[in-house]
Amino acid sequence: MSTSLIARTDRLRLKEPIIFTTREETQTLRVARRSPLILEAAAAVFSVESLNQLRANTIVLRDLYQEHPRQALGPNYYGVHRLFDKHFEEQTELADLLAERVETLGGRSIPRGSDVVEANRIPCVPKGREDTVTQITCLLQAHEVILVKAWAMLRDSAVAGNLEINDIIVSYVIRTNESQAWFLAEQMQ
Repeated sequence: MSTSLIARTDRLRLKEPIIFTTREETQTLRVARRSPLILEAAAAVFSVESLNQLRANTIVLRDLYQEHPRQALGPNYYGVHRLFDKHFEEQTELADLLAERVETLGGRSIPRGSDVVEANRIPCVPKGREDTVTQITCLLQAHEVILVKAWAMLRDSAVAGNLEINDIIVSYVIRTNESQAWFLAEQMQ
C-alpha cells in the first residue's frame, strides 16, 4: 500500500496523490495589515499592540477567576464561588471583544497560551492553594494592572489623536474591571 493514496470505503484508491504544501504565515503577530478603516498605519499598530497587551492580561485574570473558586474556603464559600464564576464569564466576553477589535484594526490577536504568558504583566499567578483573602488580594492586583494599562492607553491614544480604541477601553475594559474590583474589595470588608 502506498502512503500517498487515501483508502476509500469502497476499497478503491484515489488516483491522485495527496500533495502536502508547506505552511507559511500569512500575517505575523505584531504586524497590522491594511484595513478598510480610516486609521493611520502607526495608530493601528499602536492600537493592536496595546489591545493585545490588555487581552493577555485579561486572559490571565480570567484564568485566575476560573481557578480560584475551586480553592475558596470559609463561611462565604458559596457567595465567593458564584462571584468568581460571574467575573470569569465577564472576563471571557471581554477577552473575545478585545480579540475582535484587534482583528478589526487589521492586527492578529494573541492566539496561544504561550503568547499570553509572554505578554502577561500580572505579577501574582499562584501555582499552589491559597486562602480566600490572598486570592482576592491577587485578583485586586490583577485588576489594578489592567486598569493602569487601560488608563495609560487612553492618555497615549488621546495625545496621538487616535480615538479609535477609546470606546472599547472606557465602555468595556475600565467599567468591567472597576466594577469587579469594587465587588472584590467589598468582600474584604
